[in-house]
Amino acid sequence: MRVLLKAASVIALASAVGGCALMGGGAKAPASLVTLTPEAQEPSQIARTAAAGQSVTIANPTVGRELSTVRVPVQVTPAHVQYVANLQLVDTPSRLFADLVAETVRRATNRVVLDANQTNLDPGLLVSGELQRFGYDAATGQVVVTYDGSLSTAGGSRVETRRFTATVPADGTSATVGYALNRAANQVALDVARWVGNSGR
Repeated sequence: MRVLLKAASVIALASAVGGCALMGGGAKAPASLVTLTPEAQEPSQIARTAAAGQSVTIANPTVGRELSTVRVPVQVTPAHVQYVANLQLVDTPSRLFADLVAETVRRATNRVVLDANQTNLDPGLLVSGELQRFGYDAATGQVVVTYDGSLSTAGGSRVETRRFTATVPADGTSATVGYALNRAANQVALDVARWVGNSGR
């Protein structure tokens, strides 16, 4: 009976998230546009130098097809994905997350962070990986951000991998999911920044 009740509640919640299907042509603009803003405190000024091989480049993570969109996914069941109604990201999760991690590393460490187009200046450390989860889980009532990060030195002489994940409660509506997504993404970004800051030191 409990299993049936839980399944029913998940279905009910998915209905409450209503209108989750992907927008077709001519669909109205979403009620909310969401971006990721860094929560790490910004230093008064950033002027740094780095020895050869010590700069950091943050690559856009790879993502699954459900994240190759500006919509925010809802994991209804392990095999069933919908999208939060009236909520849209200002860019794809891959780009938003990479930008957030780069700015968080810049603020929370003393590393020199380069743009991906500047790697010819100093190959240094490359942070890459896969954004596994970046959305709302209807079964648990939480936003989930999971990132499988890889940190490699120039030439691949040393490679480290680590999984980072964070959850923040939400009710599945655009009013709470956007805020929770930013909080969870910042928790992961700060953990990645600590990892990068301690690497090779």
